[in-house]
Amino acid sequence: MQRTARSAQESRGPVRYGPPAPEPGLPVLPELAAVLSAAAARTDPEPPGGSTAIREAATGYWDRRGLRCDPDYVVSAPGAGSLLFALLAADGGDILLPRPCPAWWTPQARLLGRPAYHVPTPAECGGVPDPYALLETVRRVRAEGGDPRLLLLSVVDDPTATVAPPELVHEACEAAVAEGLHIISDETWRDTLHRPHDTVLLSPAEMCPDHVTVLTDLSGAHTPTAWPVALARFPDTADGAARRARTLDVLTAIGARVAGPVGAAARYALAEPEPVRERARKAAALHGAVAGAAHRAVLASGALARPPQAGRHFYADLSPLAGGLAARGVTDAMELEEHLSARIGAPVPGGHRFGDDLAALRVRFGSGPLLGSTQEQRLESLTAGEPLELPHVIEALSIFGSALDELR
Repeated sequence: MQRTARSAQESRGPVRYGPPAPEPGLPVLPELAAVLSAAAARTDPEPPGGSTAIREAATGYWDRRGLRCDPDYVVSAPGAGSLLFALLAADGGDILLPRPCPAWWTPQARLLGRPAYHVPTPAECGGVPDPYALLETVRRVRAEGGDPRLLLLSVVDDPTATVAPPELVHEACEAAVAEGLHIISDETWRDTLHRPHDTVLLSPAEMCPDHVTVLTDLSGAHTPTAWPVALARFPDTADGAARRARTLDVLTAIGARVAGPVGAAARYALAEPEPVRERARKAAALHGAVAGAAHRAVLASGALARPPQAGRHFYADLSPLAGGLAARGVTDAMELEEHLSARIGAPVPGGHRFGDDLAALRVRFGSGPLLGSTQEQRLESLTAGEPLELPHVIEALSIFGSALDELR
């Protein structure tokens, strides 16, 4: 009995129980699986930082997005976690993060024993700190003897699923550079825009090319999360070359090498042949449709949420439902996470996982669990002309909406 109680208590907080990035909830692209299968006999991993072939494929990927780069200023790693760890370890000083931010960012800083400070985001979006709050935080940290040097941000954000407007990105980056901060721009979700023709997305690296390192995890739009590959693009400067060299040293020291067969699949995905482009487009549209329906259910319940613009998730504030939640013994984000996860039957991580206030009744909802409970149902959702009319999607959305409606 004592052991059970301890396990239940532990499961509410530590990093090892924290939420993973939102899963795609879709079968592996057959053409991608064929490439991996063909390379399955390869026994050697990619070299530390990635082979020339994978780095050249990455430059092609970024070139098509207007971010010119040289293979000598790129590194690869087995997943965004190990790559961000290496990027942070390669630089000293304190770290600034938006609030809320991806659940895996803050633990990296803690593992390195580095002070990390969360900066509020503006009302219209997440992922990018309010420029004035950023300046104030930098000055306060320095006045207290700190040494802020890095700013992490994400123009296309997890957890809020918002896309920061270019003018805000420009102001935040300008403020960061003026204060001597180097920027790490996590652009994992840039290829998951629900309405790409109606959304303006600019990378900080386009605005401040000498001061921005771009990080992207291919599992955002191109590869399964089970095949971890992440890439970093450094500025084409002497400082960028030095940062890359230090990052490569860390990746080598911790043995962070991409598996050979996974590297082959990553090269194929980075080249973006038609099957990869089509899957990414269809998946983004599907998640956009389902997340949009879930968002409408949240608003109908009286809760608050920004409209999801990208990714496989969105962020909601259930504080208007505080009375109904309190009647069920739910008074903070931990308890809200437990209640909704049990009621909906899928993980609903609380805002405290993302650096938000524990007392705030905020959660991240995922659209992946609403696509179906089997691979066949998920594939049907992907190929359907009207996925919201499928019986299994209707049922999942009904359960989702009922869990919120009963709180009113």
